[in-house]
Amino acid sequence: MQASQGPQSSSSVQRFYHQPQQQVEQYYATFHVLNNNVSNDSGSVGEQGFFQTQNEQFFTLDSAPAAIDSVYYDSPPAASVSSNRSAFSPQCSQSYMSDMHHSSDNTTCGSPLSGCSGVVDGNELRHVLRELENKLLGPESEIDDNYSCSFGDAVPKSSSMMKWKRMLDIAPSLDTKELLFACAEAVSDADISTAEVLMNVLEKRVSVSGDPMQRLSAYLLEGLRARILSSGSIIYKKLKCKEPTSSELLSYMQVLYHICPYFKFAYMSANVVIREAMMNENRIHIIDFQVAQGSQWMFLIKSLADRPGGPPFSLRITGVDDSQSAHARGGGLQLVGERLAKFAESCGVPFEFHAAGISGSEVELENLWIQPGEAVAVNFPYMLHHMPDESVSTMNHRDRLLRLVKSLSPKIVTLVEQESNTNTTPFLPRFRETLDYYTAMFESIDAARPRDDRQRISAEEHCVARDIVNIIACEGADRVERHEPFGKWSMRFTMAGFTPCPLSPSVGEAMRHMLQEYSPNFGIAEGHGALYLGWKNRALASSSAWR
Repeated sequence: MQASQGPQSSSSVQRFYHQPQQQVEQYYATFHVLNNNVSNDSGSVGEQGFFQTQNEQFFTLDSAPAAIDSVYYDSPPAASVSSNRSAFSPQCSQSYMSDMHHSSDNTTCGSPLSGCSGVVDGNELRHVLRELENKLLGPESEIDDNYSCSFGDAVPKSSSMMKWKRMLDIAPSLDTKELLFACAEAVSDADISTAEVLMNVLEKRVSVSGDPMQRLSAYLLEGLRARILSSGSIIYKKLKCKEPTSSELLSYMQVLYHICPYFKFAYMSANVVIREAMMNENRIHIIDFQVAQGSQWMFLIKSLADRPGGPPFSLRITGVDDSQSAHARGGGLQLVGERLAKFAESCGVPFEFHAAGISGSEVELENLWIQPGEAVAVNFPYMLHHMPDESVSTMNHRDRLLRLVKSLSPKIVTLVEQESNTNTTPFLPRFRETLDYYTAMFESIDAARPRDDRQRISAEEHCVARDIVNIIACEGADRVERHEPFGKWSMRFTMAGFTPCPLSPSVGEAMRHMLQEYSPNFGIAEGHGALYLGWKNRALASSSAWR
């Protein structure tokens, strides 16, 4: 990556981004620290360290320097489906809720995990669950991963009242996290009677205006219920919320934008990388695969106008987005183009905007308006995990799109994604990962707004909760939230022909300065060519550059 003339000073970075505008014991997994010999690919991450469990990568600000294994994951790289939005996406996730259909042959109902660590009463609970399974389904029964979860007749009503009494005696003594795991296992086993007993206990512990675990548990509970009902279309009704108007949805997104740094992390890190790569270019073409409101590019336009050699001769932006983004904006992409054109004119930057009002999986070369002699930058902000991969579709749109972008010979490609592993992960580990990941997110939101804040409740409900329910309740093409950690993204980009671009110190500097506005529990760490945004001991997002 070509950088600007020397590192950015702290003051210049600050000016650029201030333009107008009880310890929890794991039920199933124990934590361990990766040492420097975990693999040949391990490398130092500098002043911070990372922790991992079976499938998860964690981030801490107070650990000693440690190593991170970029390929320490249990399943091959994979991806996501459709262009619907996630909690990190500027448009969130909305449209799929009203029109999804459930493919029963895709529903994962795996057998329980083995080797789980015990907790108080946990072994007894597992013993009861296993007794029930053996009695009702037979001691040699196995439920295939592709078993159809048509749960209506899954468990006969011949179970012993004594066993149910034992279950009811045990469940209240479990903490909420243990109870959620037990309930998820019962759902995975298609043991619906057991699941219902546990859900009744959970119901008394959850609240959308409670502490972070109470709030998250409310939505995980809805996800488990929707999974039992075997219909993705039930999700919307189960959340008991109406489809928001465009102005309401935008206001919810703005709440999250201001109280959490997830959006700013994506926009600012990409802007610094692109600005440095284009410092000496006079014909610039930016292809944004999730242009949203277009606000990200105002900062870059102003920076290009003020660069030492003057503004570029031409700046073109191709904005890719779909009808859901139009709903959030209250209009089509022309609104984005008009807004950016007006701003660019005020900065003296020659500007063109091209609208590609289609989802990322539909993009072909002709939709990108490539012209000879342009320096091309491509931006993937929290969107690639929505693209279907080989585990969902034979078209494998994620890898197809990466190969298409590589064929453009871009000067720089920026990628920001959630640091989570939920794509091809089986249901039970995926449930654990979701609980762990979103616990950190809900804690971070809790630090910024009061628990009875109506705006905060609505923002979580419309921009976060539906993603959680989708991850838990849906399979196959219905599951649009399919996150992958950076190690898998790195392999996928490499297979598409890309090479990583080391991030300059300016990127980390800008992000640390940005985080001064937020809780000190947020932090930044670097490793393997990526920059990580974390909350306490959990990495939540990664930013990287490629060419």
